[in-house]
Amino acid sequence: MSDAKVILELALKIARQAGELLMDRPASWNLTVKSTAIDIATQMDHASEKLIVEAILAARPGDAIISEEGANRAGTSGLTWLIDPVDGTVNYFYGLPGWSISIAVKDELGTLVGVVHSPTTNSTWHAVRGGGAFFNGVKIQCNNPVDLDRALLSSGFAYDVNTRSEQLIIINALVPQIRDLRRIGSAAVDICHVATGLVDGYFETGLYEWDLAAGELIAGEAGATVETKSWHGLNLTVAAGAHLFKQLSRAIPQ
Repeated sequence: MSDAKVILELALKIARQAGELLMDRPASWNLTVKSTAIDIATQMDHASEKLIVEAILAARPGDAIISEEGANRAGTSGLTWLIDPVDGTVNYFYGLPGWSISIAVKDELGTLVGVVHSPTTNSTWHAVRGGGAFFNGVKIQCNNPVDLDRALLSSGFAYDVNTRSEQLIIINALVPQIRDLRRIGSAAVDICHVATGLVDGYFETGLYEWDLAAGELIAGEAGATVETKSWHGLNLTVAAGAHLFKQLSRAIPQ
Protein backbone atom coordinates (compact mmCIF):
# COMPACT_ATOMS: atom_id res chain seq x y z
CA MET A 1 0.00 0.00 0.00
CA SER A 2 2.89 2.39 0.66
CA ASP A 3 4.01 2.04 -2.96
CA ALA A 4 0.42 2.64 -4.08
CA LYS A 5 0.27 5.82 -2.04
CA VAL A 6 3.44 7.10 -3.69
CA ILE A 7 1.96 6.34 -7.11
CA LEU A 8 -1.29 8.02 -6.09
CA GLU A 9 0.50 11.21 -5.05
CA LEU A 10 2.35 11.24 -8.37
CA ALA A 11 -0.88 10.70 -10.32
CA LEU A 12 -2.64 13.50 -8.41
CA LYS A 13 0.26 15.88 -8.99
CA ILE A 14 0.41 15.12 -12.71
CA ALA A 15 -3.38 15.39 -13.17
CA ARG A 16 -3.39 18.82 -11.53
CA GLN A 17 -0.47 19.98 -13.67
CA ALA A 18 -2.33 18.85 -16.79
CA GLY A 19 -5.41 20.67 -15.53
CA GLU A 20 -3.47 23.92 -15.17
CA LEU A 21 -2.17 23.52 -18.71
CA LEU A 22 -5.64 22.88 -20.11
CA MET A 23 -7.28 25.77 -18.30
CA ASP A 24 -5.14 28.12 -20.41
CA ARG A 25 -7.36 27.77 -23.46
CA PRO A 26 -5.84 28.59 -26.88
CA ALA A 27 -7.01 31.48 -29.03
CA SER A 28 -7.37 29.16 -32.06
CA TRP A 29 -7.73 25.44 -32.59
CA ASN A 30 -5.89 22.73 -34.50
CA LEU A 31 -8.28 19.81 -34.85
CA THR A 32 -7.45 16.20 -35.65
CA VAL A 33 -10.25 13.91 -36.85
CA LYS A 34 -10.11 10.42 -35.31
CA SER A 35 -12.68 7.64 -35.73
CA THR A 36 -15.40 9.81 -37.34
CA ALA A 37 -15.81 13.42 -38.44
CA ILE A 38 -17.25 14.36 -35.03
CA ASP A 39 -14.60 12.48 -33.04
CA ILE A 40 -11.87 15.08 -32.61
CA ALA A 41 -8.69 15.82 -30.74
CA THR A 42 -7.27 19.30 -30.27
CA GLN A 43 -3.68 20.45 -29.94
CA MET A 44 -4.39 20.65 -26.21
CA ASP A 45 -5.28 16.93 -26.01
CA HIS A 46 -1.82 16.25 -27.41
CA ALA A 47 -0.15 18.84 -25.17
CA SER A 48 -1.80 17.35 -22.09
CA GLU A 49 -0.75 13.85 -23.10
CA LYS A 50 2.84 15.03 -23.65
CA LEU A 51 2.97 16.65 -20.21
CA ILE A 52 1.54 13.57 -18.50
CA VAL A 53 3.77 11.07 -20.29
CA GLU A 54 6.94 13.08 -19.73
CA ALA A 55 6.13 13.48 -16.02
CA ILE A 56 5.49 9.76 -15.61
CA LEU A 57 8.70 8.77 -17.39
CA ALA A 58 10.76 11.29 -15.43
CA ALA A 59 9.61 9.70 -12.17
CA ARG A 60 9.07 6.07 -13.24
CA PRO A 61 10.92 5.22 -16.47
CA GLY A 62 10.19 1.50 -16.18
CA ASP A 63 6.41 1.81 -16.25
CA ALA A 64 4.29 1.06 -19.33
CA ILE A 65 1.83 3.59 -20.75
CA ILE A 66 -1.43 3.29 -22.70
CA SER A 67 -2.91 6.65 -23.74
CA GLU A 68 -5.92 7.67 -25.82
CA GLU A 69 -3.89 9.83 -28.20
CA GLY A 70 -1.35 7.10 -28.90
CA ALA A 71 1.71 7.73 -26.70
CA ASN A 72 1.95 4.04 -25.84
CA ARG A 73 5.11 2.34 -24.61
CA ALA A 74 6.09 -0.99 -23.10
CA GLY A 75 7.51 -1.20 -19.60
CA THR A 76 9.47 -3.47 -17.32
CA SER A 77 8.04 -2.69 -13.86
CA GLY A 78 4.74 -4.56 -14.12
CA LEU A 79 2.78 -1.31 -13.82
CA THR A 80 0.83 0.31 -16.67
CA TRP A 81 -0.53 3.86 -16.71
CA LEU A 82 -3.86 4.36 -18.49
CA ILE A 83 -4.27 7.96 -19.59
CA ASP A 84 -7.10 10.01 -21.04
CA PRO A 85 -5.49 13.47 -21.30
CA VAL A 86 -8.83 15.18 -21.96
CA ASP A 87 -11.94 13.12 -21.30
CA GLY A 88 -14.74 15.19 -22.78
CA THR A 89 -12.87 16.89 -25.62
CA VAL A 90 -16.10 18.25 -27.14
CA ASN A 91 -16.93 20.01 -23.84
CA TYR A 92 -13.41 21.37 -23.75
CA PHE A 93 -13.54 22.57 -27.36
CA TYR A 94 -16.87 24.37 -26.83
CA GLY A 95 -15.82 25.86 -23.50
CA LEU A 96 -18.32 23.83 -21.48
CA PRO A 97 -17.43 22.63 -17.95
CA GLY A 98 -17.13 19.03 -16.85
CA TRP A 99 -14.24 17.71 -18.97
CA SER A 100 -11.56 15.87 -17.03
CA ILE A 101 -8.14 14.28 -16.94
CA SER A 102 -8.33 10.56 -16.16
CA ILE A 103 -5.25 8.68 -14.95
CA ALA A 104 -5.17 5.09 -13.70
CA VAL A 105 -2.38 2.64 -12.89
CA LYS A 106 -2.87 -1.11 -13.13
CA ASP A 107 -0.85 -4.13 -12.04
CA GLU A 108 -1.33 -7.86 -12.54
CA LEU A 109 -4.39 -7.82 -10.26
CA GLY A 110 -6.21 -4.96 -11.99
CA THR A 111 -6.48 -1.23 -11.39
CA LEU A 112 -4.40 -0.12 -8.40
CA VAL A 113 -4.79 3.67 -8.44
CA GLY A 114 -7.36 5.95 -10.06
CA VAL A 115 -7.49 9.75 -10.34
CA VAL A 116 -10.09 11.86 -12.17
CA HIS A 117 -9.53 15.62 -12.10
CA SER A 118 -12.12 18.11 -13.41
CA PRO A 119 -10.61 21.59 -13.09
CA THR A 120 -13.66 23.56 -14.25
CA THR A 121 -15.78 22.13 -11.42
CA ASN A 122 -13.00 22.11 -8.80
CA SER A 123 -13.45 18.35 -8.51
CA THR A 124 -10.85 15.66 -7.92
CA TRP A 125 -11.70 12.04 -7.22
CA HIS A 126 -9.18 9.40 -6.26
CA ALA A 127 -8.95 5.85 -5.00
CA VAL A 128 -6.38 3.20 -4.16
CA ARG A 129 -7.52 -0.40 -4.40
CA GLY A 130 -8.84 -1.48 -1.01
CA GLY A 131 -8.54 2.02 0.46
CA GLY A 132 -11.91 3.63 -0.25
CA ALA A 133 -12.82 6.46 -2.61
CA PHE A 134 -12.44 10.21 -2.05
CA PHE A 135 -13.79 13.45 -3.50
CA ASN A 136 -11.60 16.49 -2.80
CA GLY A 137 -10.09 14.55 0.08
CA VAL A 138 -13.40 13.52 1.68
CA LYS A 139 -14.43 9.87 1.71
CA ILE A 140 -17.47 9.14 -0.47
CA GLN A 141 -20.15 6.49 -0.88
CA CYS A 142 -22.61 5.84 -3.70
CA ASN A 143 -26.36 6.08 -3.18
CA ASN A 144 -27.83 2.75 -2.11
CA PRO A 145 -30.54 1.53 -2.06
CA VAL A 146 -32.31 3.45 -4.84
CA ASP A 147 -35.22 2.08 -6.85
CA LEU A 148 -35.29 2.50 -10.62
CA ASP A 149 -38.39 4.73 -10.57
CA ARG A 150 -36.55 7.19 -8.30
CA ALA A 151 -33.19 6.99 -10.05
CA LEU A 152 -31.33 9.89 -11.65
CA LEU A 153 -29.16 8.36 -14.36
CA SER A 154 -26.40 9.68 -16.61
CA SER A 155 -25.13 8.51 -19.97
CA GLY A 156 -23.11 9.48 -23.01
CA PHE A 157 -23.32 8.88 -26.74
CA ALA A 158 -20.93 7.29 -29.22
CA TYR A 159 -19.27 9.20 -32.05
CA ASP A 160 -20.48 6.55 -34.50
CA VAL A 161 -24.02 7.54 -35.48
CA ASN A 162 -24.96 3.91 -36.19
CA THR A 163 -24.01 3.02 -32.64
CA ARG A 164 -26.15 5.90 -31.37
CA SER A 165 -29.19 4.26 -32.92
CA GLU A 166 -28.51 1.20 -30.77
CA GLN A 167 -28.05 3.39 -27.69
CA LEU A 168 -31.47 4.93 -28.28
CA ILE A 169 -32.99 1.50 -27.65
CA ILE A 170 -31.78 1.80 -24.06
CA ILE A 171 -32.80 5.44 -23.72
CA ASN A 172 -36.32 4.78 -25.02
CA ALA A 173 -36.75 1.84 -22.64
CA LEU A 174 -35.44 3.60 -19.54
CA VAL A 175 -36.71 7.19 -19.73
CA PRO A 176 -40.36 6.28 -18.92
CA GLN A 177 -39.17 4.29 -15.89
CA ILE A 178 -36.69 6.66 -14.17
CA ARG A 179 -36.61 10.02 -12.38
CA ASP A 180 -34.54 11.72 -15.12
CA LEU A 181 -31.46 11.48 -17.32
CA ARG A 182 -28.35 13.67 -17.43
CA ARG A 183 -25.60 14.12 -20.05
CA ILE A 184 -22.35 15.54 -18.63
CA GLY A 185 -19.88 14.92 -21.48
CA SER A 186 -17.10 13.00 -19.70
CA ALA A 187 -17.49 9.28 -19.03
CA ALA A 188 -14.91 9.39 -16.24
CA VAL A 189 -16.82 12.18 -14.49
CA ASP A 190 -20.15 10.39 -15.00
CA ILE A 191 -18.84 7.30 -13.23
CA CYS A 192 -17.34 9.42 -10.45
CA HIS A 193 -20.72 11.12 -10.04
CA VAL A 194 -22.13 7.67 -9.27
CA ALA A 195 -19.39 7.25 -6.66
CA THR A 196 -20.21 10.62 -5.07
CA GLY A 197 -23.98 10.18 -5.17
CA LEU A 198 -24.51 13.09 -7.56
CA VAL A 199 -26.33 10.61 -9.81
CA ASP A 200 -27.66 7.18 -8.89
CA GLY A 201 -26.54 5.21 -11.91
CA TYR A 202 -24.81 5.36 -15.28
CA PHE A 203 -24.76 3.46 -18.56
CA GLU A 204 -22.85 3.90 -21.81
CA THR A 205 -21.56 1.82 -24.69
CA GLY A 206 -18.17 1.91 -26.37
CA LEU A 207 -15.87 2.93 -23.52
CA TYR A 208 -12.16 2.23 -23.81
CA GLU A 209 -9.87 1.17 -20.99
CA TRP A 210 -8.52 4.71 -20.56
CA ASP A 211 -12.08 6.07 -20.26
CA LEU A 212 -13.11 3.52 -17.66
CA ALA A 213 -10.22 2.38 -15.48
CA ALA A 214 -9.91 5.28 -13.01
CA GLY A 215 -13.63 5.91 -12.62
CA GLU A 216 -14.41 2.21 -12.29
CA LEU A 217 -11.98 1.85 -9.38
CA ILE A 218 -13.29 5.01 -7.69
CA ALA A 219 -16.93 3.93 -8.04
CA GLY A 220 -16.15 0.41 -6.88
CA GLU A 221 -14.32 1.71 -3.81
CA ALA A 222 -17.39 3.89 -3.12
CA GLY A 223 -19.59 0.79 -3.00
CA ALA A 224 -20.97 0.80 -6.54
CA THR A 225 -21.14 -2.15 -8.90
CA VAL A 226 -19.52 -1.46 -12.27
CA GLU A 227 -19.82 -4.04 -15.02
CA THR A 228 -19.01 -4.07 -18.73
CA LYS A 229 -20.58 -6.75 -20.91
CA SER A 230 -21.40 -7.40 -24.55
CA TRP A 231 -24.72 -5.91 -25.69
CA HIS A 232 -25.94 -5.84 -29.33
CA GLY A 233 -22.34 -6.26 -30.47
CA LEU A 234 -21.15 -3.34 -28.30
CA ASN A 235 -19.48 -3.13 -24.92
CA LEU A 236 -22.07 -1.80 -22.45
CA THR A 237 -20.91 -0.37 -19.12
CA VAL A 238 -23.39 -0.03 -16.24
CA ALA A 239 -22.59 1.49 -12.84
CA ALA A 240 -24.85 1.89 -9.80
CA GLY A 241 -25.29 0.90 -6.19
CA ALA A 242 -26.03 -2.80 -5.78
CA HIS A 243 -29.82 -2.45 -5.41
CA LEU A 244 -30.27 -0.18 -8.43
CA PHE A 245 -27.70 -2.09 -10.48
CA LYS A 246 -29.90 -5.19 -10.48
CA GLN A 247 -33.02 -3.24 -11.48
CA LEU A 248 -31.20 -1.20 -14.11
CA SER A 249 -29.60 -4.26 -15.66
CA ARG A 250 -32.99 -5.97 -15.91
CA ALA A 251 -34.61 -2.87 -17.45
CA ILE A 252 -32.10 -2.60 -20.31
CA PRO A 253 -33.53 -4.47 -23.32
CA GLN A 254 -31.65 -7.62 -24.26
